[in-house]
Amino acid sequence: MNDATVTVIGFIAHDPHFQVLDSGMSLMSLRVGSTPRRYDREIGQWRDEDPMYLTVNCWRTLADNLQGCELKRGDPVVVTGKLRIREYTKDGQRRLNAQVEATTVGHDLSQGVARFRRSQRSGAGLPGDRRQADDVADRWLEDDTSDDLPDTLPTQSEARPSEPGEPGEPGEKEETDEPTQFRTAA
Repeated sequence: MNDATVTVIGFIAHDPHFQVLDSGMSLMSLRVGSTPRRYDREIGQWRDEDPMYLTVNCWRTLADNLQGCELKRGDPVVVTGKLRIREYTKDGQRRLNAQVEATTVGHDLSQGVARFRRSQRSGAGLPGDRRQADDVADRWLEDDTSDDLPDTLPTQSEARPSEPGEPGEPGEKEETDEPTQFRTAA
């Protein structure tokens, strides 16, 4: 198949939504934000550009594993999966919604540490599951989350301080002795 595979580095924009579908298959839907950062030579500083928000659907074992790792709003993540563009109508206008059918999701380890634990695999899904997943994903569209997100979400400059040798001021990183727990599909 000629699927468009994408990788998004960003943060959890809203607490994830976990659901077991009628077929018994697990689905986790989450909203991931990514804020591009560019160095502005005129002012000599890093500048955040407009954020982008995507709905990410995670199935089966990946959904179960993410449920077990307790992802929460603001957590830095890396998501890889198939890009899917859905067309819908809202207020009489045709709109597009970008979604990612995730194959992998994990914490962004450039922002902290994690501990890996293996898990068991689950079986295949049913055709009606995609329709249910679309209904769950539409929840984000009804909330219109991209327009009313609070100012407290981390920007790229807050989430990723300047590296040594990069232009700009080095940021401070909070350190902890406890690793973040997460599991991924094997």
